[in-house]
Amino acid sequence: MSKLVVGNWKMNKTNAEAEAFCNDFVKFLPKNANNYCVCAPFTCLALVSNLLGKNAKTGAQNVYYAQKGAFTGEISPEMILSCGARYVIVGHSERRNTFGESDEVIAKKVKFATENGLNVILCVGEREDERTRIVSVLKRQLKALNGVDLDKVIVAYEPVWAIGTGLVATKDDIFKAHRLIINYCLNNFGQNVQVLYGGSVSLASAPEILSIKEVAGILVGGASLDAKTFAGLVEIANK
Repeated sequence: MSKLVVGNWKMNKTNAEAEAFCNDFVKFLPKNANNYCVCAPFTCLALVSNLLGKNAKTGAQNVYYAQKGAFTGEISPEMILSCGARYVIVGHSERRNTFGESDEVIAKKVKFATENGLNVILCVGEREDERTRIVSVLKRQLKALNGVDLDKVIVAYEPVWAIGTGLVATKDDIFKAHRLIINYCLNNFGQNVQVLYGGSVSLASAPEILSIKEVAGILVGGASLDAKTFAGLVEIANK
């Protein structure tokens, strides 16, 4: 059974670079594989959606909780959908910790996005100084799913201390965190949820991570910027 591979390009790639990536990626992509989603910058999201085709999954990296108005610099669900994308990342640790997005703001984004046609990839995870409080941190962040249709949500567990550091949580760490998330959603919302793992995922670490039953896929950052590497991850997850 294949598992999902989500690529988060973050603030990388011009239109020309995105076009080159897509042209190479489709050459390396295993035949008939569609277990991937590319979350590109807003500036090239329509281009990427068009180049990868209607059967591909593409997504934005952020969204606002209004369809239009005096919100300079923000992007609405309607705008994302008009680019051909159907997914959006919400609550990434960089949005939380660098840009100061609160749990309340993230909850508004999740609810508004799912109610307006988007599938949300909700990122949760603990910082280095929160590792001893991981249970309470994850439960607090998961409250953003209250009143939301979980059929339109994928949760991505990303321990913040493992993002861009080369560190990867142990199999036991990942199992416990994913099981906690799954059980919390079942017990509090009565719905199951897919949980991806993210945090310095590479071609070397992916097979072991994906072998964990509770891991529904992976969310990758740096490894998604290279077409051949990203296609390789899709192939591993498609076995």
